[in-house]
Amino acid sequence: MRMSEKKRKTMETDISLKLNIDGKGRGNIDTGIGFFNHMLNLFARHGLFDLDLKCEGDLYVDGHHTIEDIGIVLGEAFKDALGDKKGIKRYASVFTPMDECLSLVVLDISGRPYLSFDVNITREMVGDFDTELVEEFFRAFVNNSRITLHIKMINSGNTHHMIESIFKGFGRALDAATAIDERIKGVMSTKGVI
Repeated sequence: MRMSEKKRKTMETDISLKLNIDGKGRGNIDTGIGFFNHMLNLFARHGLFDLDLKCEGDLYVDGHHTIEDIGIVLGEAFKDALGDKKGIKRYASVFTPMDECLSLVVLDISGRPYLSFDVNITREMVGDFDTELVEEFFRAFVNNSRITLHIKMINSGNTHHMIESIFKGFGRALDAATAIDERIKGVMSTKGVI
C-alpha cells in the first residue's frame, strides 16, 4: 500500500494528515476554510485518493498559513507514499471542463520542483477563501513533493468554476501519473532514478 501519515505543528498551524494513493476517493477534510475543504474533497474524489486531513490554523490572521502549510504537508505525504517511484507512469496531462471553464494540468513526477501557474483570477474571494492562495498552495505542494507542474486556464469564467476545474484536474493528473504500469521495470527514466 502506498500510504503516508504526517503531522506538522508550528506556531501558525497544527496539521495531521493520512494519505492512501491507492484509495477509493474518500475525503475527511477539515481545514477551517469551507471552500478549501470543498476543493480538497474534489481533489481526493477525482484522484481516487483517500485523504484524512485536519488543520487548526491562525485563521484570525488570514488563510495564508493554513493553505500554504497544507500544501507543504500534502506534498511531503505524496513524496513519501511514492517511495522509490518504481513502476509509476510519471507523466500526465489532463483537460478538465467545469461548465464554461477549461483547465489543463500537466505534471511530471520528476524529482525537480517547478510550478508554472498561468491562471488569471480576478475575483479576490470565493466564500471565505482568498483566491490568490490557489497558487501558494500549488507552489508549496510542488516544492515538497518535488514534481514539475504546469497549470493553465484555457477558458475562464466563474471563479468558483475555474478553481474547481483546476483541483479536479490536479487530482486526475496525479492519479494518472502515479498509476503503476507493470511494463515499466524500475523507474521511467534512462538515468535509473527520478
